[in-house]
Amino acid sequence: MAEIKELQTDEEIKSSFPVMKQLRTHLNLKDYTSLVKEAMEKDMYRLYGQFEEGNMVAVTGFKPMITLYYGRFIWVCDLVVREDLRSSGYGEKLLSFVHQWAEENNYENIALSSGLQREKAHRFYEEKMGYNRVSYVFKKNIEP
Repeated sequence: MAEIKELQTDEEIKSSFPVMKQLRTHLNLKDYTSLVKEAMEKDMYRLYGQFEEGNMVAVTGFKPMITLYYGRFIWVCDLVVREDLRSSGYGEKLLSFVHQWAEENNYENIALSSGLQREKAHRFYEEKMGYNRVSYVFKKNIEP
């Protein structure tokens, strides 16, 4: 049976990197660990791993937020299931855990963004998990 556990120590954070790397391919271990720790410290970021028989099968990172548009909500920053285990129900269980966490902590909505090319993920969010497309996300890189 799958177990979901919050990852907080340096070792726990580092242990999630091989799974997270499948989503965040641009990061190396050092930058990943540093960003996770800073986000936990400054931005209330929470990192959870999902385990099956002691092996990490999926990871999610999210943060509680408040905006005028969404009110009190959870922003799912990262959600990734190990590539060889996708479409096995792990993503549904892990995202349902985030829904439960939000409800237990009095958050009204959950939001996330998904890359334009991730059509399978979009079907998962819309058809399996009941999410609606409500906006576009725009990004601009600021050059130093």
